[in-house]
Amino acid sequence: MPSSHEIYLNPFLDQVEKVSVLYEPYCIWGVPEYVPEEAVSTIEDLLHEPALSRMERLIQGINPGAGISRFSAKMIQAYGLDKAGYEFRPGSEEDCFDRFEQAVAENRWTVIPLWHPQFLHNRYTIRALKEPKGLLGTQDEATLIVRKDAKQRIGDAAMADLSQLYIGNSKLSALEDELRTRSKTQ
Repeated sequence: MPSSHEIYLNPFLDQVEKVSVLYEPYCIWGVPEYVPEEAVSTIEDLLHEPALSRMERLIQGINPGAGISRFSAKMIQAYGLDKAGYEFRPGSEEDCFDRFEQAVAENRWTVIPLWHPQFLHNRYTIRALKEPKGLLGTQDEATLIVRKDAKQRIGDAAMADLSQLYIGNSKLSALEDELRTRSKTQ
């Protein structure tokens, strides 16, 4: 919250208490580290050479209801990327992640709409493009909440322990990567 998901909590805000911030998610449009920063460092650079000659025009996203997808769809028009042939396409997480990994394997220039923390950041160096219009939202706070009517059942000691929980972005990216790797081998 607030950028990506506070809209979902708003109807219940008076019924819950915020307990602890677990990590600080934020959205990016990123490029693989081999795309030279002097060539592409901002969203506007996608409209100029060498990006116009090298960058893939399809920006593959995840499901259309996700914050990153809502933000990305607006960015295509707001930055005039559609006029240069760029297209944001929502899809599954696997569509997005597999396309990025295949592009990296083939050393292709690509843009990925992504967020922190996320397992791809544990595998690759993905450089965030500067986005001066602020359409990707702000850094959020992934917040542990508890229903106010459940606090007494949870108890003061457990609530105190829960208030101390913190994972952080890099640890969560690594954990997600490990879980994905394990699930593929089982």
